[in-house]
Amino acid sequence: MGRAFQNRKESMAKTSDAKAKVYSKYGREIYVCAKSGGVDPAGNLALRSMIDRAKKDQVPSHVIDKALDKAKGAGGEDYSPARYEGFGPGNCMVIVECLTDNPNRTFGDVRACFTKTKGKIGTQGSVSHMFDHNAVLAFPGEDEEAVLETLMEAEVDVADIENEDGHITAYVPPTEHHKAKQALLDAFGELDFEIDEVQFLPQTTTPVDGDDVAQFEKLLDMLNDLDDVQNVYHNADTERETPR
Repeated sequence: MGRAFQNRKESMAKTSDAKAKVYSKYGREIYVCAKSGGVDPAGNLALRSMIDRAKKDQVPSHVIDKALDKAKGAGGEDYSPARYEGFGPGNCMVIVECLTDNPNRTFGDVRACFTKTKGKIGTQGSVSHMFDHNAVLAFPGEDEEAVLETLMEAEVDVADIENEDGHITAYVPPTEHHKAKQALLDAFGELDFEIDEVQFLPQTTTPVDGDDVAQFEKLLDMLNDLDDVQNVYHNADTERETPR
């Protein structure tokens, strides 16, 4: 199988406000997970995975507890997912995932980020067809055959699996994310998941060089500064040298 894993997901941890941004991001996602599937992590696998990820990113317990307490109450914010696609500097492809209580405001904010950095927001599906939308489960291990057998016995539709430098990465459809994770935990006990989330993985990369690099970095910074933005995925390759 052997498709090399490239995680082209932008980290939120870039500015002095990084911690506050990360806490807000996880607080909102935990709230939405708990509101839709129940506040008990034992019965809500999506919530349990989200809390595990938050703890791994060193989100304090009081932030997690506050989000759960909000979800227990009546009413509260009515967040809904929104996804925007577009072309950034150098014609690279960008996907922006949001949780918003005001889609019109969020669309305007995201569009402004693109237009101010020589980019262009596109229509739904304009770039996502060039990404693989998979749940990614990565953990230390050597025996990918045993992992594949475990997932197949659990009737998980495995998209790909690879073993590289003592790390196994399994790619499964987003709808089978939690079933796949539970099957692995049942078979192998506690696993230290380095990656445990749904991602957009680019099928190809687009070189971004020259003046476009600064514009591209500005685009990412502007998007990550928006409260509604949860994740930014792209296919930009800024590491290639410009031909002479």
